[in-house]
Amino acid sequence: METIKIALAKGRLADLSIALFEEVGIIFSSYYEKSRKLTFISDDNKYELILVKATDVGTYVANGAVDLGVAGKDTLLESGVDVFEVVDLGFGRCRFAVAGEPGIKLNQFQHLTVGTKYPKVTNDYFLDKGKQIETIKLNGSVELAPLVGLSDVVVDIVETGTTLKENNLEVIESMMEISARLVVNKASFKTKGRKIRPVIDQIKSVVDAKGSVTHEA
Repeated sequence: METIKIALAKGRLADLSIALFEEVGIIFSSYYEKSRKLTFISDDNKYELILVKATDVGTYVANGAVDLGVAGKDTLLESGVDVFEVVDLGFGRCRFAVAGEPGIKLNQFQHLTVGTKYPKVTNDYFLDKGKQIETIKLNGSVELAPLVGLSDVVVDIVETGTTLKENNLEVIESMMEISARLVVNKASFKTKGRKIRPVIDQIKSVVDAKGSVTHEA
């Protein structure tokens, strides 16, 4: 039997995604958080779970190695992968923001340098605003960049803002809200649509129902 392959990011996103799949009857009893295994078969043998690095989920889906995936909107935007984004899952919610030292205004810089893990997102954002910038790609703690003079400001994901405050930085400009998304391979959506679309519909119903409860509360 041909399985539907699902790529998930290792860690908390995988745990939240698996809990969501369980709500629509897709159970991976063999999965547990500290396992070193990277693939798991569902209890009904219809689905195969594949654990990958968060930044690789979109790549696996876009290239047809898997049919479905759950990825953060941040990684989808940065990679620019060609997939169908079918459901906003609502968890992993945070935002992209420009941050810097207190009192800084973006228009005070003639030549703005931005430290970030997300150069594509950053360049696209400022290009839309008609502002030319120089991006400095960083892989570690971006908060250091303005503190040591490497960049004027940073672009990063902000959830609570605690890390910024502890490093004497603040949000200068909020860019966009992001969250986890269910994505599907374009070819799979056509060739395996009879199997995949009911899963998408069920997940959307669960997510919509949770959203309604939260809104009413």
